[in-house]
Formats: sequence, structure tokens, C-alpha cells
Amino acid sequence: QVQLVESGGGLVQAGGSLRLSCAASGRFVSGYVMAWFRQAPGKEREFVAAINWSGGTTRYADSVKGRFTISSDNAENTVYLQMNSLKPEDTAVYYCGATLSSYYNLARRYDYWGQGTQVTVSS
Repeated sequence: QVQLVESGGGLVQAGGSLRLSCAASGRFVSGYVMAWFRQAPGKEREFVAAINWSGGTTRYADSVKGRFTISSDNAENTVYLQMNSLKPEDTAVYYCGATLSSYYNLARRYDYWGQGTQVTVSS
């Protein structure tokens, strides 16, 4: 069993920045892919960014490339999402997930989720 706890959400003006954190604990193995997804009201959960815990390979959705950066601190079992140049359309609940699947961009392939953290970007 893996537990994930997100933090760092909040309200920010367009053009601003936020950093989200996801602390992992439990029966956590280095083979996991860690990712951030987001879900806006009335929409499906969508992929944002992923990182391979063991190798550090990263992947991004086209909508956030060049603005968001995913990183990890293996010693602290924590994954971060640095979000810059935020836009109102980035407003959503952001979730951290963990999977052993290679389908890193599919929410249904994820085994564990955190409780989510709200990000609101005002125009």
C-alpha cells in the first residue's frame, strides 16, 4: 500500500507561480512512475506531467510544456510540480498518482492517488 499526500495549492493571479508537493509513504518501490493529473469541474481527469522514479525521465502534456516542471527528491520520497506562467485554464484540483504501468498518461492505469489540492488562477 502506498500513501500520497499533496500540498501547495492555492489562489494565484494569472502569470504567477505555485509549487505543488506530493509526499509518498508506505510500500513504495523505485519502479513506480509518479505523475500529476488535474480535474476541472465537469471534466475528466487529465494528465499533466510524469516522472520515472528510478531514472528521472519526464513527460509533459502539450498544454503545460515550457511552463511546468516535474521533479523528485528520492531521499525525501517527494515529487514536485513547479508551475510558472499560470493561466486561468490551469484552474483545477491537482492529484498526485503512482503507477507501475507504462501507460503513464492514462488515469485508469494508476493504482494510488492522493486526496488532491485545489489550484485556482484568477484572470
